[in-house]
Amino acid sequence: MRFISESESSALINHELAYDAIYQALIAATQPDTKSFAVVHGQASDSKNIFSVKSSATQHLAGLKVGSFWEDNPKNGLPRHNALILLFNQTNGKMAAAIEAGKVNAFRTAASNAVATHVLARKDSKILAIFGTGNQAKYECEALARIRNFEQILIVGRNSSKAEKMAKDLNHLGIKTGVSEAKEACEQADIIVTATSSHAPLFKAEWVKAGTHISSIGSDKQGKQELPPQLFLLSGLFCDLNTQSKVIGEFQHAPESATLTNIGDVLLAKTQGRLSQEQITIYDSSGLSIQDLYIAQKILEIS
Repeated sequence: MRFISESESSALINHELAYDAIYQALIAATQPDTKSFAVVHGQASDSKNIFSVKSSATQHLAGLKVGSFWEDNPKNGLPRHNALILLFNQTNGKMAAAIEAGKVNAFRTAASNAVATHVLARKDSKILAIFGTGNQAKYECEALARIRNFEQILIVGRNSSKAEKMAKDLNHLGIKTGVSEAKEACEQADIIVTATSSHAPLFKAEWVKAGTHISSIGSDKQGKQELPPQLFLLSGLFCDLNTQSKVIGEFQHAPESATLTNIGDVLLAKTQGRLSQEQITIYDSSGLSIQDLYIAQKILEIS
């Protein structure tokens, strides 16, 4: 069995590699021979420490990822988020590879947003609003800055000091970045990204202007919610995988009758993405095991 440590995988991963891997994974997710299994959520002995298990199989890959969130890790100089990806040897059922993938997971999640945003957002999008100042938010901004020429990034966070620090951390992008209130950010933004653990809408539907693209990253469990459901009635709805999105993703709050389009079908040109410059588009990234398998395979290929 091949083992790749966190330090090794962190040195290998980058936004370009992640984008390429996730682009292919989102297409693979739509194929009839791909299977995504029910997500398992669990907790440690201390209930504030949680984990999830996501598993899947494609024509050539099978495996799973265990992702964990340990609340007090920063007190010990450790990240709250960690992940381990396991790939099966499909000849004998043994483990072919184990990859520690805490940082890889952040790149993978941001890449899903970037792939979808690239095909859904208006080409002339200039202002990005990001809700959230946690571990994932910075990666989202970096990934999106590769596919759109932003003039400004507006950061919305509950903690002003964390928002200010994040603005400084994004200085390397060379984009004007500042802290904003939710209403002001939504009214100005061409692209809105929500990367939080919220259980209630972060803004009002009427604050969003025509032509905006929105990506919801944080909803990956029943009960989580970032967007106002009224917005779904006015928008084109896209997701990484509709069968998962309506169970644990943001679209668990969408009407039963809502049409949820897999972004892989847009990538394959089987269906249209944005229909007009005025349409609001929404992408729900609930996070797929298939993405983990594909990015793990890419890491193995270059290691």
